[in-house]
Amino acid sequence: MPDFIRAEGGIRLDVLIGTTNPSKVDRLERLLEGRGVHFLTLRDLHVVEEPAETGRSPEENARIKAAFYGRFFDPVICNDSGLYFDGLPIDDPRQPGLHVRSPEGKRLDDDEMIEYYAALIRGLGGKVLAYYLDGLAVCKGGRVESCVENDPEDRSGAFYMVDHASPLRHAGWPLDSLSIDPHTNAYFADPAPPQEPQRLHVTARHRRVSAFLARALGL
Repeated sequence: MPDFIRAEGGIRLDVLIGTTNPSKVDRLERLLEGRGVHFLTLRDLHVVEEPAETGRSPEENARIKAAFYGRFFDPVICNDSGLYFDGLPIDDPRQPGLHVRSPEGKRLDDDEMIEYYAALIRGLGGKVLAYYLDGLAVCKGGRVESCVENDPEDRSGAFYMVDHASPLRHAGWPLDSLSIDPHTNAYFADPAPPQEPQRLHVTARHRRVSAFLARALGL
Protein backbone atom coordinates (compact mmCIF):
# COMPACT_ATOMS: atom_id res chain seq x y z
CA MET A 1 0.00 0.00 0.00
CA PRO A 2 1.18 3.60 -0.56
CA ASP A 3 2.94 5.03 2.45
CA PHE A 4 0.68 7.90 3.53
CA ILE A 5 1.94 9.80 6.57
CA ARG A 6 -0.15 12.34 8.45
CA ALA A 7 1.88 15.54 8.56
CA GLU A 8 1.21 19.07 9.71
CA GLY A 9 -1.29 20.62 7.34
CA GLY A 10 -2.48 17.36 5.77
CA ILE A 11 -1.43 13.94 4.47
CA ARG A 12 2.04 13.28 3.10
CA LEU A 13 2.64 10.58 0.51
CA ASP A 14 6.11 9.05 0.38
CA VAL A 15 7.09 8.20 -3.20
CA LEU A 16 10.25 6.51 -4.41
CA ILE A 17 11.85 8.04 -7.47
CA GLY A 18 13.94 5.39 -9.18
CA THR A 19 17.10 7.45 -9.52
CA THR A 20 20.09 8.87 -7.69
CA ASN A 21 20.01 12.00 -9.87
CA PRO A 22 19.31 15.11 -7.73
CA SER A 23 18.17 17.15 -10.73
CA LYS A 24 15.40 14.63 -11.48
CA VAL A 25 14.24 14.85 -7.87
CA ASP A 26 14.15 18.66 -8.09
CA ARG A 27 12.10 18.52 -11.29
CA LEU A 28 9.52 16.11 -9.87
CA GLU A 29 9.23 18.21 -6.73
CA ARG A 30 8.36 21.20 -8.92
CA LEU A 31 5.85 19.19 -10.95
CA LEU A 32 4.03 18.01 -7.80
CA GLU A 33 4.56 21.08 -5.66
CA GLY A 34 1.83 21.59 -3.06
CA ARG A 35 0.42 18.06 -3.39
CA GLY A 36 1.92 16.62 -0.20
CA VAL A 37 4.47 14.35 -1.90
CA HIS A 38 7.79 13.53 -0.24
CA PHE A 39 10.36 11.88 -2.49
CA LEU A 40 12.73 9.11 -1.48
CA THR A 41 15.67 8.10 -3.65
CA LEU A 42 17.39 4.80 -4.24
CA ARG A 43 20.15 5.93 -1.87
CA ASP A 44 17.60 6.48 0.90
CA LEU A 45 16.48 2.86 0.57
CA HIS A 46 20.04 1.56 -0.02
CA VAL A 47 18.93 0.05 -3.32
CA VAL A 48 21.88 -0.63 -5.62
CA GLU A 49 20.30 -3.12 -8.03
CA GLU A 50 19.54 -1.88 -11.54
CA PRO A 51 17.21 -3.33 -14.19
CA ALA A 52 18.34 -4.22 -17.69
CA GLU A 53 17.00 -1.35 -19.80
CA THR A 54 16.05 -3.32 -22.88
CA GLY A 55 13.24 -1.05 -24.11
CA ARG A 56 13.18 0.44 -27.58
CA SER A 57 11.97 3.85 -26.40
CA PRO A 58 12.23 6.08 -23.31
CA GLU A 59 8.67 5.13 -22.33
CA GLU A 60 9.44 1.39 -22.51
CA ASN A 61 12.56 1.83 -20.38
CA ALA A 62 10.66 3.95 -17.85
CA ARG A 63 8.07 1.16 -17.53
CA ILE A 64 10.80 -1.47 -17.08
CA LYS A 65 12.42 0.59 -14.32
CA ALA A 66 9.11 1.34 -12.58
CA ALA A 67 8.15 -2.36 -12.47
CA PHE A 68 11.62 -3.27 -11.20
CA TYR A 69 11.82 -0.67 -8.42
CA GLY A 70 8.17 -1.28 -7.52
CA ARG A 71 9.45 -4.43 -5.80
CA PHE A 72 11.27 -2.27 -3.27
CA PHE A 73 8.69 0.45 -2.55
CA ASP A 74 5.16 1.48 -3.46
CA PRO A 75 4.52 3.81 -5.21
CA VAL A 76 7.48 4.59 -7.45
CA ILE A 77 8.10 7.03 -10.33
CA CYS A 78 10.70 6.39 -13.01
CA ASN A 79 11.87 8.44 -15.95
CA ASP A 80 13.94 7.71 -19.02
CA SER A 81 15.18 10.06 -21.72
CA GLY A 82 16.69 9.85 -25.16
CA LEU A 83 18.79 12.59 -26.75
CA TYR A 84 18.67 13.04 -30.50
CA PHE A 85 20.58 15.27 -32.92
CA ASP A 86 18.43 16.64 -35.71
CA GLY A 87 19.87 15.79 -39.12
CA LEU A 88 21.51 12.54 -38.03
CA PRO A 89 19.75 9.28 -38.95
CA ILE A 90 18.35 7.43 -35.94
CA ASP A 91 20.68 4.51 -36.62
CA ASP A 92 23.80 6.67 -36.99
CA PRO A 93 26.34 5.42 -34.40
CA ARG A 94 26.96 9.04 -33.34
CA GLN A 95 23.29 9.45 -32.35
CA PRO A 96 23.10 9.44 -28.51
CA GLY A 97 19.55 8.04 -28.44
CA LEU A 98 18.75 5.96 -25.35
CA HIS A 99 22.39 5.64 -24.29
CA VAL A 100 23.14 9.25 -23.40
CA ARG A 101 25.28 8.39 -20.40
CA SER A 102 26.76 5.24 -21.89
CA PRO A 103 27.86 6.04 -25.44
CA GLU A 104 29.93 3.30 -27.04
CA GLY A 105 28.99 1.06 -24.08
CA LYS A 106 30.99 2.93 -21.44
CA ARG A 107 29.18 4.65 -18.55
CA LEU A 108 30.44 8.22 -18.12
CA ASP A 109 30.42 10.51 -15.10
CA ASP A 110 29.27 14.14 -15.46
CA ASP A 111 32.67 15.56 -16.44
CA GLU A 112 33.32 12.74 -18.89
CA MET A 113 29.94 13.37 -20.52
CA ILE A 114 30.73 17.03 -21.07
CA GLU A 115 34.11 16.15 -22.57
CA TYR A 116 32.69 13.39 -24.80
CA TYR A 117 29.77 15.40 -26.18
CA ALA A 118 31.81 18.57 -26.67
CA ALA A 119 34.20 16.56 -28.85
CA LEU A 120 31.33 14.87 -30.71
CA ILE A 121 29.61 18.19 -31.44
CA ARG A 122 32.94 19.71 -32.51
CA GLY A 123 33.17 16.94 -35.09
CA LEU A 124 29.67 17.87 -36.32
CA GLY A 125 30.62 21.50 -36.90
CA GLY A 126 30.50 22.91 -33.36
CA LYS A 127 26.73 23.38 -33.08
CA VAL A 128 23.80 20.98 -33.54
CA LEU A 129 20.04 21.18 -33.14
CA ALA A 130 18.99 18.65 -30.50
CA TYR A 131 15.87 17.45 -28.74
CA TYR A 132 14.95 15.09 -25.92
CA LEU A 133 12.29 12.40 -25.92
CA ASP A 134 11.10 11.61 -22.40
CA GLY A 135 9.02 8.84 -20.85
CA LEU A 136 7.55 8.67 -17.35
CA ALA A 137 6.11 5.66 -15.56
CA VAL A 138 4.40 5.14 -12.21
CA CYS A 139 4.12 1.78 -10.46
CA LYS A 140 1.43 1.73 -7.81
CA GLY A 141 -0.09 -1.39 -6.31
CA GLY A 142 1.74 -3.52 -8.88
CA ARG A 143 0.18 -1.66 -11.81
CA VAL A 144 2.37 0.37 -14.18
CA GLU A 145 1.07 3.42 -16.04
CA SER A 146 3.16 5.56 -18.34
CA CYS A 147 3.15 8.58 -20.59
CA VAL A 148 5.33 10.20 -23.23
CA GLU A 149 6.15 13.79 -22.33
CA ASN A 150 6.67 15.05 -25.87
CA ASP A 151 5.71 13.99 -29.38
CA PRO A 152 8.68 12.73 -31.44
CA GLU A 153 7.46 14.91 -34.34
CA ASP A 154 7.24 18.04 -32.16
CA ARG A 155 10.36 20.20 -32.41
CA SER A 156 9.01 23.10 -30.33
CA GLY A 157 11.29 22.07 -27.47
CA ALA A 158 14.41 21.74 -29.64
CA PHE A 159 17.58 23.52 -28.56
CA TYR A 160 21.18 23.92 -29.61
CA MET A 161 24.15 22.01 -28.28
CA VAL A 162 27.61 23.51 -28.71
CA ASP A 163 31.18 22.37 -28.25
CA HIS A 164 32.15 24.97 -25.63
CA ALA A 165 30.78 24.30 -22.13
CA SER A 166 29.47 26.78 -19.62
CA PRO A 167 31.48 26.71 -16.37
CA LEU A 168 28.20 26.27 -14.47
CA ARG A 169 26.85 22.80 -13.71
CA HIS A 170 23.57 21.09 -12.84
CA ALA A 171 24.46 17.96 -10.87
CA GLY A 172 23.10 14.93 -12.69
CA TRP A 173 22.32 16.87 -15.87
CA PRO A 174 25.80 17.72 -17.17
CA LEU A 175 24.66 18.35 -20.73
CA ASP A 176 22.87 21.50 -19.55
CA SER A 177 26.37 22.99 -19.67
CA LEU A 178 26.51 22.39 -23.43
CA SER A 179 22.86 23.20 -24.22
CA ILE A 180 21.65 26.63 -25.33
CA ASP A 181 18.13 28.04 -25.37
CA PRO A 182 17.52 29.21 -28.96
CA HIS A 183 15.27 32.04 -27.72
CA THR A 184 17.68 33.59 -25.21
CA ASN A 185 21.08 32.21 -26.30
CA ALA A 186 21.68 31.33 -22.64
CA TYR A 187 23.04 28.01 -21.47
CA PHE A 188 20.54 25.74 -19.71
CA ALA A 189 22.96 25.75 -16.78
CA ASP A 190 22.78 29.54 -16.46
CA PRO A 191 20.46 31.05 -13.83
CA ALA A 192 17.10 31.86 -15.40
CA PRO A 193 16.23 35.58 -15.58
CA PRO A 194 13.68 36.23 -12.80
CA GLN A 195 11.14 37.85 -15.11
CA GLU A 196 11.49 35.48 -18.07
CA PRO A 197 8.03 34.17 -19.04
CA GLN A 198 7.63 30.43 -19.42
CA ARG A 199 6.94 29.51 -23.04
CA LEU A 200 3.56 28.02 -23.88
CA HIS A 201 4.80 24.59 -25.03
CA VAL A 202 6.76 24.16 -21.78
CA THR A 203 3.79 25.21 -19.65
CA ALA A 204 1.42 22.87 -21.50
CA ARG A 205 3.83 19.94 -21.19
CA HIS A 206 4.32 20.50 -17.45
CA ARG A 207 0.57 20.68 -16.89
CA ARG A 208 0.02 17.46 -18.82
CA VAL A 209 2.78 15.60 -16.95
CA SER A 210 1.64 16.95 -13.55
CA ALA A 211 -1.90 15.79 -14.27
CA PHE A 212 -0.68 12.31 -15.28
CA LEU A 213 1.44 11.93 -12.14
CA ALA A 214 -1.34 13.15 -9.85
CA ARG A 215 -3.84 10.71 -11.38
CA ALA A 216 -1.47 7.74 -11.40
CA LEU A 217 -0.48 8.37 -7.76
CA GLY A 218 -4.09 8.87 -6.67
CA LEU A 219 -3.51 12.41 -5.39
